[in-house]
Formats: sequence, structure tokens, C-alpha cells
Amino acid sequence: MVYLDNAATTYPKPPSVIGKNAYALVNYGANPGRAGHRLSMETAEAVYKAREICGEFFGAKTENVCFMLNCTEALNTAIKGIAEDNCHFVTSDMEHNAVLRPLTALSKENRGISFSTAEVNDSDDQTVENFARLIKPNTKAIVCTSASNVTGRILPYKRIAELCNKRGICFILDAAQGAGVLPISLSNGINIICAAGHKGLYGPMGTGLMITDGKYRLKTLIEGGTGSASTDPVQPEFLPDRFESGTINTAGAIALGEGIAFVNEKRMSAVYEHEWQLCNYACNVMRKIEGVILYGGFSRNNAPLFSFNIRGRGSEETASVLSDNGYYLRGGFHCAYLAHKKLGTLETGTVRFAPSVFTTKGEVNGFLRTVKRIAEK
Repeated sequence: MVYLDNAATTYPKPPSVIGKNAYALVNYGANPGRAGHRLSMETAEAVYKAREICGEFFGAKTENVCFMLNCTEALNTAIKGIAEDNCHFVTSDMEHNAVLRPLTALSKENRGISFSTAEVNDSDDQTVENFARLIKPNTKAIVCTSASNVTGRILPYKRIAELCNKRGICFILDAAQGAGVLPISLSNGINIICAAGHKGLYGPMGTGLMITDGKYRLKTLIEGGTGSASTDPVQPEFLPDRFESGTINTAGAIALGEGIAFVNEKRMSAVYEHEWQLCNYACNVMRKIEGVILYGGFSRNNAPLFSFNIRGRGSEETASVLSDNGYYLRGGFHCAYLAHKKLGTLETGTVRFAPSVFTTKGEVNGFLRTVKRIAEK
């Protein structure tokens, strides 16, 4: 089995992450911050250490790191939390449904909320200008991805952050495909970072992060027990408690901290370079295979993933044949309607190639030989 679906979830997980997750399930079985007994306090300390690792990785204060179930929950919390009546958002035409659907839902609530979609093209200058041109007096936030989960195109998110800072509007970054391979930090001028724990951070599924600089107050999506201010019927204002109602995925959060420690040990720049070189090599070979269609190009403006099709076959059919040959890739629409509309692949979808730090060139060569055989048929 050769797993090449790492843009969805990285697999395998590092042994250290597996070990930490198992250790946490056995040794940290109490609710953190919910009791004064020793086991609860030890569990709370382990969660705090993981929170501290996450904060340092993204340039945030420890208390401003909020554990979520996934990036989708984080994005919904940020987008709906900052929305107000008659406000306006700007997003891009490469967004995941985790951004598009919350914005669409808000626009249908009869609250006067609207959003505009900026075109992403090959020029970063033009892309930034496209965002700037859509800003209105009532624009509350720009929400966009760090990198497309379909083509890997990296958006000029640092420059978009500068634009937001100059205009006095919030910048929310979907870091699902960027966290762990791209330099993403609050120091870039980003106000809210939403990240998946189970992708480039090598944590378990069921983990995510919403990290904020604290500049913008967000309304809550849910309220409940936080282990703090329990005699007050009003949800706490302070972080992270405000957005961590109920028991968090304690073992997952602790293991996520270990995943980030793994990325730090490997060095993020080295992880990116390894994965990017494999993608670049695969693209160069596939361009020479008759019948293969590549989408979006591939350059240093790309995160390490790309999409393709084989002429005459649907993407899911191609993915199924690859799976039968031991190569696991995702075919379909990747929960990204806007990106496929832009690419003209709403009828076929695409097959997505996404290596990890564990992928070898030998595995990629085997995949390429299989693609060639499928295309020749």
C-alpha cells in the first residue's frame, strides 16, 4: 500500500504521536481543569504543555490557542463569531466548502450579510489587487485559504494580511493545507488562524486549532461547562475557555502537541522541500505521459499537492483503478466547489496527489508507472 492522500489526512502518523496518544489515554484519564484531584491536575498540565507547543509554533500566546474538533469547526467559529448584521466578507475563488458554506449560510439569514469572491490568478500582485477592489465600507473580514486543496496554489496570504491591517478589517486564514509546510504565524499580521490537526501537523483526526491574536471579539457558537466561572450563567469572555465548552479531545490535543514537536524536529522547511520535490518530479514525468491532464501548473507558488485526470476516465474511476494497484489517492471534488468551477472540472472532478514526509521517490516511481499503464489503456 502506498498512501498518497495526505492532503485529506496524513498517514501514517509518526510513532511518537501514536505513542503519546496511547499514553494519554492510559495516563491522563481525568477531565482537565474540572477537579482538584491529582489526576485532573496532571491531565490539565499535559494539555497546557500541548497548548504551549501550538502557541509557539504559530507565534501566539498560549491562552489564545483554542482546541477544536477540526479546521471546519474553527472556521465556522471564526466566521460566524465575527459576523454582524449588514456586514460584508471577501473570500477567494479557490476556497474549500468549510469557508464557502458558512458564508453562504450567513448570506441566507436575512441579516443583510453578503460576501464577494476574489479571483486568484498566476500573479500575486493582481490577486492582491482583486481582493482590495472588493473591500467595501462594511467589510468585516477577509477569509481565505493559505493554499488550495485542489491545485496547491499558495495565496499571497502575508500580503493579504497587510492589506487587512491597513484597512482595519479582520483577516481569517484557513491554514488546513498550509500548516506544517508553510511559514504561518500571527506575526505575519494574521488575526485568526484556523488549522487542521490531522494534516500537516501530523496529529490525530478529531483535532483542530483556532488561534487568535485577541484583537477581535468573537461571538460563541455553543456555550456550556468550561471548568471555570461555574457560578456565572454567562459564558466566560477569556480564552481559551470561551471556545472550549465541554470536554475537549484531551488525548488528541496532547498528541497534536507531539505532532507539532515532530514537525519542529524534522524542520518545516525540510518537510516542505521533500514533499515539493516529489510533486515537482511527478509533475515533470506526468507531463510526458499522453492522456494525462494536469491542473493549475506546479511551481514554487504551490504547496506540495496537485490534481490530474486521465483523458476518457472519470476521476473516481481513475482513483479506483489506482487503489486496486495499491496506490491510495482521492478522486472527486475534494469539498471544493469553487475551485472545480474555476478549473472547469465540475463534471469530472480530479485525482489529487499529495505525498507526506514519509513518502519515498521509489513509491512515486511505482505510482508513475501505474499511471502510465492506465493512460495507455
